[in-house]
Amino acid sequence: MAFENLGEKLQNVFKKLRGKGKLSEGDVKEAMREVRLALLEADVNFRVVKEFVANVTEKAVGHAILEGINPGAQVIDLVHKEMIALMGSTQSQLTFSSKPPTVYMIVGLQGAGKTTSSGKLAGLLRKQGKRPLLVACDIYRPAAIKQLQIVGNTYNIPVFEMGEKESPVTIAEKSLEFASANSHDIVLIDTAGRLHIDEELMEELGQIRAKVRPQEILLVVDAMTGQDAVNVAKTFDEKLGLDGIIVTKLDSDTRGGAVLSVKKVTGKPVKYVGMGEKLDEMEPFHPDRMASRILGMGDVLSLVEKAQQAFDEKQAAELEKKFRENSLDLEDFLTQMQQIKKMGPMKDLISMIPGVNTAALAGAEIDEKAMVHMEAIIQSMTREERQNPAILNGSRKRRIAAGSGRTIQEVNRLLKQFEEMRKMLKGFTGGGMFKKNKVGKKGKLPFFS
Repeated sequence: MAFENLGEKLQNVFKKLRGKGKLSEGDVKEAMREVRLALLEADVNFRVVKEFVANVTEKAVGHAILEGINPGAQVIDLVHKEMIALMGSTQSQLTFSSKPPTVYMIVGLQGAGKTTSSGKLAGLLRKQGKRPLLVACDIYRPAAIKQLQIVGNTYNIPVFEMGEKESPVTIAEKSLEFASANSHDIVLIDTAGRLHIDEELMEELGQIRAKVRPQEILLVVDAMTGQDAVNVAKTFDEKLGLDGIIVTKLDSDTRGGAVLSVKKVTGKPVKYVGMGEKLDEMEPFHPDRMASRILGMGDVLSLVEKAQQAFDEKQAAELEKKFRENSLDLEDFLTQMQQIKKMGPMKDLISMIPGVNTAALAGAEIDEKAMVHMEAIIQSMTREERQNPAILNGSRKRRIAAGSGRTIQEVNRLLKQFEEMRKMLKGFTGGGMFKKNKVGKKGKLPFFS
């Protein structure tokens, strides 16, 4: 999980601060020494760390915080604000050309995830109502064109290619003619990479840039390479000029130093982060939300957005009505589980909830298969049994257990959990839980509506 180690260490530091009624200057400096060490271990650039710690220390010691109410919380708030500023303060969105097609050049070293990121970005833009076209300009890497075609098919995005004999510059130039003729308003050019930066690579990218005049040049870097990713970004920007950065494999990097360093070192914003293999696991980068996740403050906005994307509105309205009437059955329970699964791994979702101890989660085993087992049990029931679980006697339970490949004990456990949930919901109905504007838009709950 991204920032797992850093988050745990920082939350431990803040726990000590919260436990003190008063803070001395020595307390602050000791805490900042621990913060400094945690950031360095997360592979954050050492100059960035030095400036970050100096800024927080100066503000904490110099603004009468030590004499104020709840000084520990105020120091934490300073760290939070400084971390947001470090990563760019506000979300940096893609810009679009006033005259279509808008062209984006996707650049980076081999293995960083350019081709997959190109497909994901095209998919995200299509969700916004755009008509993207992917362009295969990597004619050197074996099967690179085929890989882009596979990615394009996955996200139902057309791919423009001219084989491996034409030059990448010609392919890029011809793709614009094709896009205009076929009403594509977005062109994403997947360029060639190398194992290292060299003059030949940069010259070719410069020629493509001169021909297609991209709206933005986006660099894809691998989070797991740490400071190397930051160095690559700096060099690409110096030689080519960047408009934004896509950081991939952040879900596999427990350190996260690249994301915390790259904006400060290069001046270029992170626009997207890859949190997994699926299309919806590449997210727009929000500095404030990421800072909150790192510091254990949760990320409710991202959680709600995931819920809105995953939940069918018609089903949500029907389920809300059933909640009000306390008439939820196992078919509804199954629907809820299937939609929650669309939101991503449970461990990532739980880490977005404010107040959850993410450090404690680090050693916890969250059994993702449990939900699969529950689905299998419910799907082994007849429609009548799902709608009226009260009829489930011993023989029916044995049949369901055999049909789902689970045990009778697991069937009983599921039924018990379902009944407990119904009792809990019954306690909510009639109170303020479902009143409009109390929970969310039109009174809907993020997970159950």
